[in-house]
Amino acid sequence: MIQQICFSIICILVFNKAIRKFYQIYTNIQLGKDEPLEGTSSSRTRNMILFALGQKKMFTRPIAGIFHFFIYVAFLLTQVELIEIFIDGFSGHHRAISNHIGILYPIAINAIEMLSFLALVATFIFLYRRNILKLIRLQKPELKGWPSLDANLILMGEIVLVISIFLMNGADQVLQSLGTDHYPTTGTFYLSSYFGQYILSPLSSDWLIILERMGWWLHIFIVFGFMLYLPYSKHLHIFLAFPNSYYSRLNPRGVMSNMPSIENEVRGMIGLEQKTDVAEEEIFGAKDIQQLGWRTLLEAYTCTECGRCTDVCPANLTGKKLSPRKVMMDIRDRTEEVGHLIMAGQHLSNGDPKSFDDGKSLFDLITKEEIYACTSCNACVEACPVLINPLNPILQLRRYDILMNSGGPAEWLPMFNSLENNQSVWQVPEARDAWAK
Repeated sequence: MIQQICFSIICILVFNKAIRKFYQIYTNIQLGKDEPLEGTSSSRTRNMILFALGQKKMFTRPIAGIFHFFIYVAFLLTQVELIEIFIDGFSGHHRAISNHIGILYPIAINAIEMLSFLALVATFIFLYRRNILKLIRLQKPELKGWPSLDANLILMGEIVLVISIFLMNGADQVLQSLGTDHYPTTGTFYLSSYFGQYILSPLSSDWLIILERMGWWLHIFIVFGFMLYLPYSKHLHIFLAFPNSYYSRLNPRGVMSNMPSIENEVRGMIGLEQKTDVAEEEIFGAKDIQQLGWRTLLEAYTCTECGRCTDVCPANLTGKKLSPRKVMMDIRDRTEEVGHLIMAGQHLSNGDPKSFDDGKSLFDLITKEEIYACTSCNACVEACPVLINPLNPILQLRRYDILMNSGGPAEWLPMFNSLENNQSVWQVPEARDAWAK
């Protein structure tokens, strides 16, 4: 009974804290402006199944894709055992599910253990790639400090989680063989039985019970810690990859969104009928997160920091400062900063979150050198395994700097003047359509 009470209290505290933080992330994403969705719900669902659930793009790099698949599938299947842990924790029973599904129970646990072992191997390989092999894309400046520590902490947590599973199951298997009360026969778990037979079997039943409970509590504490830590980690993509792939942009690659009021002016210039329901825009492009779409903020929180976008970016490969990964990380950091200040009621007019202004902007994090280094080639968009589009915010920041600040590289100014005067990028005296006459 004491264990049930302690478990229930811890659950309430952990879920309350986690839900509050996840809700804060949701409200932060809502700080972005509304934008229409493209395509049908069926096409978006297909994207979610292929790219979030099916990990389709991960396998463009087979080695990393396969090992990531081991961790991903192990994560999904271990939820079966986790559900049982919650049932046992609240009810005081031991392996409550085993009595209801019969032979399927040992099959499920053996599958979980096999995948957990493969996930353990994959975790050590990822630690090796990150810290010893030092892959170039994992050593970029934006990953120094906390991002690098964050990745290693999660990998170490996965190792402890797998150890807890085998400690719990291994001690349980030995206790079952001894006929210990409260440990009913559930069938053979082959990997943990091997572990229990050669390492744990010399111990007394009292010590085995202690070790089994240690494994059980260690497992649930790692899960609780993960729940509390997840909103502060790049591994938030485990959950957000699903809504992000569902709401991802379905326009063809290279299609750039129009600015309605400017589009209307151009329609008038070339003799097309102008739209009458177009509102005048006060700001062109984006200066801060409030001018970006909510889907861009969702993408920023979904970013896995894997660096595939930066790894294929031609600007970055030629030594320029641009890193698409850093752009998304900066947007997420700025969103978090603004969200915390709004929650504290700072820099608001009449308490309206839309009126927030602390005198800072995304340009304090993302330099003009970065945004103008982008070639708009969409390589980063194509490379992202969870359908993030780093090009979109880069274009929005460019639009603001050019149209609101009259900025932009000096080499671009003749092109802008020619577009304004002749509707052509080339500086020729004749009108663009003169050849047709």
